[in-house]
Amino acid sequence: MMTRGVRFFLILGIGLLILDGAVFALVMNRLPDSNRAVHNVVSSGSAAIGGPFTLISTGGKAVTDQTYRGKWMLIYFGYTFCPDACPTALTNMSIALQTLREEADPIRPLFITIDPKRDTAAALGEYLKSFDPRIEGLTGTEAQTAAIAKAYRVFAEPQKAEGDGSYLVDHSSYVYLMDPDGKFVDVLEGETPPAQMAEWLRKSIRERLTCKEQNTCAI
Repeated sequence: MMTRGVRFFLILGIGLLILDGAVFALVMNRLPDSNRAVHNVVSSGSAAIGGPFTLISTGGKAVTDQTYRGKWMLIYFGYTFCPDACPTALTNMSIALQTLREEADPIRPLFITIDPKRDTAAALGEYLKSFDPRIEGLTGTEAQTAAIAKAYRVFAEPQKAEGDGSYLVDHSSYVYLMDPDGKFVDVLEGETPPAQMAEWLRKSIRERLTCKEQNTCAI
């Protein structure tokens, strides 16, 4: 897997190219105390992250972005053969949701594959048994998964296959929060410790609700 620094600059470069002049800044805060190592990525301006999609859930049903209207989507992009980043992020998400207790009820956590060749709905369902049962896996055609990855500025690049056909995928590792209207709220590194991820969710949702009430949301 790539280092955090390499992933960050790749995402920043891709975002600037796609946004056609819109201001898109990603800022990584590196705290010196390893016990407080939360790396936030903050978006400003009119950056367009997210958008319409059509995918297949682990239950085999077709879903779209409209399926989740009224819920706070908590999205992580990865794949089931991922050796470290994905299990870490999904574990952190699981514990964060459990930490929030009933506060997590409006949140719909999603694990969207970037490796649809291997990650069928059934494969995703089996893989996700190791994590919080509320996390729903989504897959689709290569075109569908590539489209949503592009919409969310996700970096994903398969490595050269081994002799047995197995391969890894270099990819960015961020957790995205979208509001009940499907609008981007914030993004956080997947390796963020669960307690801090839970607090980030609580604070981000509270601030979003406040700015919507006051009609002052910047994004």
